[in-house]
Amino acid sequence: MFDTIDTARQGLVSKLQLLSAVQQNPEVSDYVLPGLNSSGSAEDAQVFDAVSSLFDAIAGGKKRFDFADFAIYFSRVKAVPPSQMKVDRAHRRILIIGPGFGRELNPRQSAMIIQAGYQVRWCSNLPNPEQPGVNMMQFLPQIRAAIDEFQPDLVAAASKGGAYLVALWQTSYWRGPSLILNAHPTMRRLPEKTRIVLASGSNDEVYVGRSRAELEQLISTGSRNHCFLYYTANSGQLPSGHFGRMGDMHNMESLLMYDCLPRLIDAALAQEAPEMHMMRSWRERMSEERINAEAWLGHSPDELRRFWASAGRRGKDQRKLFAVQFGSQEFQMVEAMFKSPPKELPAYCPDNYEAWEMREILKIERVENGLQDDGSTRPYFDSMKRSIADQGIAFETGIHTRWAFHGTDAIDSIVSNPITGFQPLASGSKGSALWGSGTYFARDAKYVAEGGFCHRGPDGSYRMLMCLIMTGMPCFGGPEQRGVLPIRQGTHRYNSSVDSLSNPEIFVLQYAGAACPAYLISFL
Repeated sequence: MFDTIDTARQGLVSKLQLLSAVQQNPEVSDYVLPGLNSSGSAEDAQVFDAVSSLFDAIAGGKKRFDFADFAIYFSRVKAVPPSQMKVDRAHRRILIIGPGFGRELNPRQSAMIIQAGYQVRWCSNLPNPEQPGVNMMQFLPQIRAAIDEFQPDLVAAASKGGAYLVALWQTSYWRGPSLILNAHPTMRRLPEKTRIVLASGSNDEVYVGRSRAELEQLISTGSRNHCFLYYTANSGQLPSGHFGRMGDMHNMESLLMYDCLPRLIDAALAQEAPEMHMMRSWRERMSEERINAEAWLGHSPDELRRFWASAGRRGKDQRKLFAVQFGSQEFQMVEAMFKSPPKELPAYCPDNYEAWEMREILKIERVENGLQDDGSTRPYFDSMKRSIADQGIAFETGIHTRWAFHGTDAIDSIVSNPITGFQPLASGSKGSALWGSGTYFARDAKYVAEGGFCHRGPDGSYRMLMCLIMTGMPCFGGPEQRGVLPIRQGTHRYNSSVDSLSNPEIFVLQYAGAACPAYLISFL
């Protein structure tokens, strides 16, 4: 479509070229401006206004747009509507291969799937394929008969049951959405064009030889944006010798928290990339009050600038902090994000939210640093959008960008630096890099305050930054991560890392410009 518009084959499209293509080619018109009657001359005001608005939205202030701009815009507007992204569990059929899934040994796991509302059928009368003398292939017709009769939307297998699933793939008895818990050693390659979610933990005491790198290699054998590895592992050690979070053993405890197992099933069934669907579900862990406050503030640098009070909203004034009027709607939205508890108890500082909500906010100041925004934040934001679009993912603010909190004794330097506020290469979490090197941000302000990351001033108050962070496509973090992050697809690396792929509460950024300090909150 871009080549049809770019008749000069220069790789750039002007507003006049776009207008000409819309007026002369009905196929272009139907694609870029569906429902618009574009017949007529260039003087047709309605067509010109529509094309002009479209061009501005694609080009983002430039005089010409290129293919990357075009792809980013239309991957977003033509993405699957949010109403279609929600999986209707009551109408989805799940066939579970019995051996290894723990219907009796791990009843909570089985009960969670049933309680989520799916239609479930077990294929239980199968021998352990790992036992000597068992000819697994003779039992495949039994599973195939269950598939033909039940017509499942997804087949689930765990541990030794994964050997049956591999055989189903190899015989083409099943090539539909699949969920695997603890990949069986015989699983060495994934079938093409098959939506697969694989879950595993670093402390697996049964399949002890399968490393994270090996599992990531396995996932990479599947089709692009069809497969997702849900992985858990131990954090780095705290100075006390304890771990911030522990990875799963063979019976994966993390699947039983935060509706995780059903969400992994949903991810395999969704109409978008499983990884994206899981990321989207992270927002469901936050309160409605916080979600609404975030939506009101916005999730992009451009949206934040609408509040700026500096001359021309350029952020070029000598001072970089501007008071947010106490009681204003902007103040209320920031306060809501600062104090709102998550829906479920968090992993860190989970106690006494009643006292937290009573903490007094002394003032909120808006950070307006135009040099930092123009020279660091926006270039990274645009680069990240292009990278994500190039991977076949529709970029979404609020999913690939999010709000988080940061405490440090270097606040003044972060706010006033004319180049970039944060220095990821010189950062880490308090005492150690628990989830790898980079700048650490917390989903919840309470953890930043009560975890000891805020420094007390001479007047007894504390200060904390509320930041818009560009997380892009995050991977699971780990103390072994130093410098660049792993490759996600082709030459594109992950953009950030997290402490959990089910319910992340910590985000680690490795790139300057990936975080925008937006508000400074002073509190008691």
